[in-house]
Amino acid sequence: QVQVVESGGGLVQAGGSLRLSCAASGSILSINGMGWYRQAPGKQRELVARIVKDGSTNYADSVKDRFSISRDNAKNTVYLQMNTLKPEDTAVYYCNANILGPWNRKLEVWGQGTLVTVSS
Repeated sequence: QVQVVESGGGLVQAGGSLRLSCAASGSILSINGMGWYRQAPGKQRELVARIVKDGSTNYADSVKDRFSISRDNAKNTVYLQMNTLKPEDTAVYYCNANILGPWNRKLEVWGQGTLVTVSS
């Protein structure tokens, strides 16, 4: 019953900003890490940003200094603030969570994705 749900995608002009949200819910003992991935048509899914349990973050080189990942532990939610968006950022963005579930089961959960379209 563990799931993650993304929101915040949409259409934006180049140079604009969007803020994505991902909320995890269900039988969660702890969250070891959450991250954002994206997939454009004809491309492999790639890591955009990730935050782990101790708060450490890492970013793809292509988004460093433009995107920022943050979290609200009380709400089991992560955010991705995307600034200075480029047409190359157009993709379906997926939330991923590594969760410790019931009976100490390690679970990897993916959201359904939210579409971000950046026009020229």
